[in-house]
Formats: sequence, structure tokens, C-alpha cells
Amino acid sequence: MSKKDLKQYWKTNLRYLAILLSIWFLVSYCFGILFVDQLNQFRIGGFKLGFWFAQQGSIYVFVILIFIYVRLMNKLDKDYDVDEK
Repeated sequence: MSKKDLKQYWKTNLRYLAILLSIWFLVSYCFGILFVDQLNQFRIGGFKLGFWFAQQGSIYVFVILIFIYVRLMNKLDKDYDVDEK
């Protein structure tokens, strides 16, 4: 892989990480702590939404983000021909 391709590969990888970690921060910190009072006006499965995000929602979102990251990286690896064949 050329030096230019390597830089572009890592730039894209870091962009994916920044976006996904920002989503995780928003869900876990903002929804679970900062906006809990506003979200508690709604209910999901009998529980207040803010409580649900603080207890379970952020974990579910984190697991989903892991799968999204794997898919994105597999596609990126194929695009740069560094995937495992």
C-alpha cells in the first residue's frame, strides 16, 4: 500500500471512530445523565426512557456500534485491498 493510501485509510478509520464514539457519548452520557429528566416523560416497556438509557440503552447502542464498526472496517479493508481472503 502506498503512503498516500495508508494515510487515507487511517484518516477514514479515525473518522469512523470519531463518529461512532460521538454517538456512544451522546447516548450514554447525554441521554443517560444530562437529558434524563426530559426523557423520563416518555416510557418504554413500562420504564422511564431516561432510566432505560442509563441502565440498558447505552449498552445496547454500544453493542450495535461495535457491529457497525466491524462492517465499516471490513468494507474499508476491501476497498484498500488489505482484507483477509
